[in-house]
Amino acid sequence: MEIFDMREFDAHELVVFGHDAGTGLRAIIAIHSTALGPAAGGCRMWPYATTSDAVTDVLRLSRGMSYKNAMADLPLGGGKAVIIGDSRKGKSPQLFEAFGRFVESLGGRYITAEDVGTTTTDMANVARVTRYVSGLRSSPGAAGGDPAPKTALGVYLGIQAAVKFRLGRADLKGVSVAIQGLGGVGQALCGLLAADGAKLFVADVDQAAVERACDQYQARPVAAEEVLSLDVDVLSPCALGGVLDSHSVRRLRARVVAGAANNQLAQGEDGTALQKAGILYAPDYVINAGGIISVSREYYGGSEAQVIGEIQAIPARLTEIFERARRESRTTNAVADQMARERLSGHARSRVA
Repeated sequence: MEIFDMREFDAHELVVFGHDAGTGLRAIIAIHSTALGPAAGGCRMWPYATTSDAVTDVLRLSRGMSYKNAMADLPLGGGKAVIIGDSRKGKSPQLFEAFGRFVESLGGRYITAEDVGTTTTDMANVARVTRYVSGLRSSPGAAGGDPAPKTALGVYLGIQAAVKFRLGRADLKGVSVAIQGLGGVGQALCGLLAADGAKLFVADVDQAAVERACDQYQARPVAAEEVLSLDVDVLSPCALGGVLDSHSVRRLRARVVAGAANNQLAQGEDGTALQKAGILYAPDYVINAGGIISVSREYYGGSEAQVIGEIQAIPARLTEIFERARRESRTTNAVADQMARERLSGHARSRVA
């Protein structure tokens, strides 16, 4: 596996492999950029089929965090961690303490938090051995806690902006939304959309999660293999990434794609296929920044009100991207990538000067 030659490597500053025989920890931390501050991004626990798959994922996620933090104007660089293992049966407090020692060994260059397969409880175990962690339980009024609801809030506000831009709708009443993935973010998003009168269609491999969304939000269940091809106003991918590729894009009938999943486009070129199909794509690392905004405010010290205020800037940021893409006849993901790179390179130059 030639990591330096991988397309996903993209000039990463550091990629570190960690192993602890006693707990079975197998982890990778990738730091893409520290131009804006210490690299920050969650820790994902997933049963990757191969180490190569884990490396590819952590590199893509890490670069995405650089772009996300830059676009959200946060004093953080981009990094990510993955633990190779099944979160349903492979967890222990000792495992996350071992991971915490791995994080501590980097001396603050990387700040971790929860992600797919990890929780506030897991981060509390990490915090026993390192202070370079966020996403912990917080006191009333203070920033912090599970970042999933904050991610959902940003996606909800972003959907409002995308629907207004693409469909000319001032509200979401009667707007049909298909949500793929009903974890912490997906469930919270269902609640926000249902309160606005949206018509929800939901899919997840976890049938209990589907039933919960249907019972609580009057959503309609959809088979996981059919959700991408539904004739709806908005498709909201909220599970794992890579769902939009050359095959799936041809099946889409939604007018807007706006969801919480990271790296929704399998390749950057898939944004061109969406544009040609007349589908407005909300770049994932812009719309799903609510969680890292919460993590940042918690880490540096701040209030819940400050977090909400910063999340409320997401719609304007998206609308700027939508308008620029239309004006320049470019894809929204290409415009967002350029804006993020300009922020990263501009800050790096100012540090050198």
